[in-house]
Amino acid sequence: MSLEGKIAPEFSLAGSDGKQHSLKQYAGKTVIIYFYPRDNTPGCTKEACGFRDHHTEFTDRGVVVLGVSKDSIAAHGKFIANYSLPFVLLTDPDCSMMQAYGAYGEKVMCGKKTIGIIRSTVIVGPDGIVKKQWAKVAKAEQHPDQVLKYLQG
Repeated sequence: MSLEGKIAPEFSLAGSDGKQHSLKQYAGKTVIIYFYPRDNTPGCTKEACGFRDHHTEFTDRGVVVLGVSKDSIAAHGKFIANYSLPFVLLTDPDCSMMQAYGAYGEKVMCGKKTIGIIRSTVIVGPDGIVKKQWAKVAKAEQHPDQVLKYLQG
């Protein structure tokens, strides 16, 4: 399911900063929303640290980074503290936002089909339209570089 060129689905989720976050709050800004399976796991940690390492380059462009998983706010807090993550992590306990963005469903892990969170990313433009979607991210540690290259045009 490609979201590119479509209006990004609205959401309202609790953030690691203690606030509720919705897409409409970010109207007029470019937003990177990356979906990942679990806090403090090897691939997710590499990906989060990549977004952390490029954070200044993103913010210098006026771009907001949001990470989304179904982990609790407490787990997000530990993840942020362990790796000095400078962006908000949102919790989607019932996976409703992830489903709306195609980030939850059937995937293959270790050769077996399973249902779960699909590592993926969207870039939502200032007008609320999805500009770019990576429906399945293969190499978590390289992905933040891909996102930055896309934004550099």
